[in-house]
Amino acid sequence: MSSPAPEAVAESLDFIREIAHQDVQSGRHPAIVTRFPPEPNGYLHIGHAKSICLNFGLAGEIPGSRCHLRFDDTNPAREDIEYVDSIQEDVKWLGFDWGSHLFHASDYFDQIHGFALELIRKGLAYVCDQTVEEMRASRGTLTEPGTDSPFRTRSVEQNLELFARMRAGEFPDGARTLRAKIDMASPNMNLRDPVIYRIKKVPHDRTGDKWCIYPTYDMAHGYSDALEGITHSICTLEFEAHRPLYDWLIDHVSAPCHPRQIEFSRLNLTYTVMSKRRLLELVEKGLVDGWDDPRMPTISGLRRRGFTPAGIRHFCHRIGVTKYNSVTDMGILEEAVREDLNKSAPRFLGVLRPLKFTITNWPAGKVEMLKALNNPADPEAGHREIPISREVVIDQDDFMEVPAPKYFRLAPGRTARLRHGYNVTVEEVIKDAEGNVIELRGPYDPESRESKPKKGVAVIHWLSAPHAVPAEVRLYDRLLTVPDTSTVPEGTDWTTTLNPDSLEILSGSLVESASVGQKGTFQFERLGYFRLDSKHSQPGKPVLNRTVTLKDTWAAIQAKPG
Repeated sequence: MSSPAPEAVAESLDFIREIAHQDVQSGRHPAIVTRFPPEPNGYLHIGHAKSICLNFGLAGEIPGSRCHLRFDDTNPAREDIEYVDSIQEDVKWLGFDWGSHLFHASDYFDQIHGFALELIRKGLAYVCDQTVEEMRASRGTLTEPGTDSPFRTRSVEQNLELFARMRAGEFPDGARTLRAKIDMASPNMNLRDPVIYRIKKVPHDRTGDKWCIYPTYDMAHGYSDALEGITHSICTLEFEAHRPLYDWLIDHVSAPCHPRQIEFSRLNLTYTVMSKRRLLELVEKGLVDGWDDPRMPTISGLRRRGFTPAGIRHFCHRIGVTKYNSVTDMGILEEAVREDLNKSAPRFLGVLRPLKFTITNWPAGKVEMLKALNNPADPEAGHREIPISREVVIDQDDFMEVPAPKYFRLAPGRTARLRHGYNVTVEEVIKDAEGNVIELRGPYDPESRESKPKKGVAVIHWLSAPHAVPAEVRLYDRLLTVPDTSTVPEGTDWTTTLNPDSLEILSGSLVESASVGQKGTFQFERLGYFRLDSKHSQPGKPVLNRTVTLKDTWAAIQAKPG
């Protein structure tokens, strides 16, 4: 397994790391073995990234330790090889490698079946004929015990025979299940004779038609951990109530070891959804552009939008690992990525909403090359040359015919500095028949480039019109209009909270030509970070996704009340 990036290593130990390090220091384990065990029934999202960084990062901190990637593929009706491939791609993209330790729960179906037989022979499991509705009705409540199944007293011989017939395919789906015989009066609902095997006559991607019965997640998860020699089975908090079942199942068979299950809080992020079921709903209803839509919290969506692996790892490190549930502001994720990009992203110029500016005293046909730093945060990144000519374009937001208070950009009679270039002054405003401003005209100051802009002179971005490249630019906002869908009234369709303004497409943007050849995320100065869209860009027709914005002083001024 590859070593984690430096930011993935905790500066101070969280409670899970403390447990793992103490277990090694005490000699309980010579090293630790963790696992990341996704179900291949959807794409990974940012919440999975937290688990990936924790499991792989922890194993990378302790010499001789390792982390497995294991697919819990126990429900072939919901699984797809597309998800398997995407999960492996996402884990590697985040910077982690499982090496030769790639496993599937289906690798252990024979052993898990053997454990089921062991439970039956010990009188700890029985074949039940109750329907799902009957089991639900007899399960009881949090304050009332459940009722024993009428099939709970079947003999060992009867159960072995019926379970063998289940495996042979003699019964239809749902006709019978295998249940663990634990305690129908237990205060923990998960111990009230849970189903551990069910009939599903669905071919499996890896085992074909060999099986028509499949273990439940609880059954397969613990036994897979034990068979792989996992030392620390790290789960999210919703599995805390399942831990007694996890322990019971392992304790009552001849499992080779007993991993220690530890729970931590899952990631909840504002203005988005983290449920694979809801994410799948968005995809299937065509409400987004697939699993990798840049508005989605999926790792593939974040990658397509331009988020970086280092930025996501830094975010996971920053939010930490706790035992209590909370909601994390989306802005923390964006800021973590912004910090990484500020150090690594090359700079270019782009104009999202072009407005023509003719430099009246610039000689016709003259083109001058201006020097600009590729990345001011990286002195070794070098320089690039930017052409300037008589006709340039600026952004419409950088001109206001009647300037508001504290607005220091261009206005009639006002001067601004073209970034990396000269001062220009607006002398004439050209309008169309409807009164819309379509062109600005004015001179430049040839002596201004070598001097610092005077106080009150804003610096604006621009491009030489003849040298600019047309591009479609996509600006993204929050996926939802509410920070948390739990506030949606019961009975209300949660998709009504989708933000209708989560995507704005600008078809007339102009960009610096070198930007469209970038493979990674880059910055358009003053505008934010962008990435070439891997899905919709075509030769000669670039589509750029805005990853995150820069901090905008004027936007902050506008947002202030009064």
